[in-house]
Amino acid sequence: MLTGQCGCGAVTYRLMSEPMSVHCCHCRDCQRQTGSAFVLNALIEAERVNFHGPVAEATFPSGSGKGQVVTRCAVCGVALFSAYLIREGKLRNVRVGTLDQPSACPPDVHIFTASKQPWVMLAGDIPAFEGFYDIAQVWPQDRLARWAALFGP
Repeated sequence: MLTGQCGCGAVTYRLMSEPMSVHCCHCRDCQRQTGSAFVLNALIEAERVNFHGPVAEATFPSGSGKGQVVTRCAVCGVALFSAYLIREGKLRNVRVGTLDQPSACPPDVHIFTASKQPWVMLAGDIPAFEGFYDIAQVWPQDRLARWAALFGP
């Protein structure tokens, strides 16, 4: 069971299962929205994330054009989760850095590396894609089954 919290501890959360995948996204939207070179998101069904505490949500641009909702602690402003509106709120992207043990969720894949910062070096054993990718070619069968349960085959 993975747990996490915001910077001030006002919002705590628990993941009710392992994530389906952990994405290290290097797109310019993620760089700008996090103020960093990339974001590390653990993808999990929204219903499998239980959280408590005051949150505030804001919508930001995304590559799909439909936007994403970022959930932050209403007290300290730390971003905890995001949800792409193209996925109808069924999937939650948990910001790995807010986990109590972020080392439990290393990246499974690097995405949008075409816009990664040139000084970021990628490990050769983790798949990397210039844009998004075909999850059927990367994810294990059990994780694909969870995806299919949310969005269909």
